[in-house]
Amino acid sequence: MSEVYGFRRGRLRDRCAATGSPGALVSHPANVRYLAGGAPRGAVLLLGPSEDVLLCPRKPTGDPADGRPDEQLRLTVLSTSAGDPAVAAAELARTAGVESLAVEEHHLTIARHRAMGSVAPRLRLADLGLAVEQQRLVKDEEEIACLRIAAEITDQALGELLESILVGRTERHLALELERRLVDHGADGPAFATSVATGPNSGLGGHRPSDRRVEEGDFLSVCVGANYRGYRCEIGRTFVIGTTPADWQIELYDLVFAAQRAGRESLVPGAAYRDVDRATRQILDSAGHGEGLAPLTGHGVGLEIDEDPQLAPAAMGKLDACVPVTVEPGVHLPGRGGVRIDDTLVVRQEADGGPELLTITTKELLAL
Repeated sequence: MSEVYGFRRGRLRDRCAATGSPGALVSHPANVRYLAGGAPRGAVLLLGPSEDVLLCPRKPTGDPADGRPDEQLRLTVLSTSAGDPAVAAAELARTAGVESLAVEEHHLTIARHRAMGSVAPRLRLADLGLAVEQQRLVKDEEEIACLRIAAEITDQALGELLESILVGRTERHLALELERRLVDHGADGPAFATSVATGPNSGLGGHRPSDRRVEEGDFLSVCVGANYRGYRCEIGRTFVIGTTPADWQIELYDLVFAAQRAGRESLVPGAAYRDVDRATRQILDSAGHGEGLAPLTGHGVGLEIDEDPQLAPAAMGKLDACVPVTVEPGVHLPGRGGVRIDDTLVVRQEADGGPELLTITTKELLAL
């Protein structure tokens, strides 16, 4: 993997040099990991014209959750008194004779920016912008393999939960059990805070599990994902508890399923982000549910659970092959509940079989 990380840093270095900055300081954690292979929390990466340095507030422990730093990097572990790694990196750039340093202004606080200026007043700080995030957009096959394993772990954990007794248990209890099962199957942890929603809470995006207990006839909506070697996936499913679904539940489920399928089928290289959103949204809008829909249909996943691209009505840009995204429409009826269906897929060329579905737990409306 050293060659991969070196290649990624070389691409970024060339981009910075083309804009007049021979050096770059990367501080956003996901971007540091993408370029360095791994780093303790708080580490920054300094790309110089001749040498790249990973500055860490503590020594790497080898914890899989932190990844493993590329051996080609110079590793500098700062003493407690050395302070902020970003400030130390600015001083190091100054002593190396770097005149202009590209920094991630969207991540650095004003206080850190000022502190860097105080130790290197002649160092010009330029904005790196979202250069690394844009570079991360298209995944290589090793990254996709990590996402595939994360999805397998998530499917396993969810499948086991569905085989257990659910009636009478709280949303909070079920969410905690899901997260434990993720770790049991090899995840570094959950990709995000697990959502379990029952009855009138079902179908709510981002619902925080409560002490409400599962009851017969409830809709049960689950949104969960595993973090495997830093890569995060997402799956969302809705089920009915303990009885034959009511007519309104079947009708609502079939509607959301049709919308989700339309979104999945539109994931082709060259498709506009907004067109994927439209394919899903127009089905729900035509059925009278347009007003309460989420602001986006899906988003990219990778080292972060919510990264570019954003599949939204006003989003600009087009899909490339090897871009993993979610498609996650949902409808919530206040006081009654609702349905959410969410998959993680990888955009593929038609010749390669079309979009690759990573999360394979059944989307049939099961009565548990």
